[in-house]
Amino acid sequence: MISILLLSVAIAMGYFFLTWLLSLKIRNYGLLDVAWSYGVAILAPLYAIVGSGLPMRRWIGLALGAAWSLRLGTYILLRVIKHHPTEDVRYQTLRARWPGAGMFLLFFQLQAVLVAIFAIPFLLLSFDARCGLGVLEILGWGLAVVSLAGESLADSQLKRFKQNPANHGQVCAVGLWRYSRHPNYFFEALIQAAFCLMAWSSPYGWVTLLSPLLMLYFLLRVTGIPLTEEYALKSKGEAYRKYQRTTSALIPWPPKSL
Repeated sequence: MISILLLSVAIAMGYFFLTWLLSLKIRNYGLLDVAWSYGVAILAPLYAIVGSGLPMRRWIGLALGAAWSLRLGTYILLRVIKHHPTEDVRYQTLRARWPGAGMFLLFFQLQAVLVAIFAIPFLLLSFDARCGLGVLEILGWGLAVVSLAGESLADSQLKRFKQNPANHGQVCAVGLWRYSRHPNYFFEALIQAAFCLMAWSSPYGWVTLLSPLLMLYFLLRVTGIPLTEEYALKSKGEAYRKYQRTTSALIPWPPKSL
């Protein structure tokens, strides 16, 4: 299993190197988000094919992982294509901090390692030869389906809101966005918890706890909520400050009244 993991890291690094080259050519580092999202859909099939675990466990795990990865990657790809050649403001900021392409190459390779980490639940599932299915993995399957549906709904509601010209410059506070400022991030964290739950009873399953913890760290402290809200405050001002005062940051909750 270790040799397969090392192979997957090598594959991911090659994949992200090619993505870096393409990003340089089209002058848009936003492709990194697309590549990262598609990463599990590249590694999980490898694990399912070479794994020696229970077939049902391997293929259901692959189906759920690939469904999440392909949906998210395609959603982001369409967004990048729509705005190209304008680059996501996060990468515009990083360009100012990191002149030259060298630091970006290191950053892309770091994402390769992270993709390999987030794909570990599918590696463990594919080599789990235990007969029968446990309660935790069945619960994990159910949570993954609910999370995938929730994230898809949140993205769809935000997209429809932005497509309405009357909403230009306004804060999206409809549907799930009425109860959470970032329902898409909430379900993203939840689906990583679901993958962890699916593989928890596999040998070394405790290692998968790293995935939801890392995701929460990125969403709460790094590129998720902090950067998103920084740009939202710049573009929407007091309207977004009011939204912050009344609406939960992550976990859906009834809004406060002012």
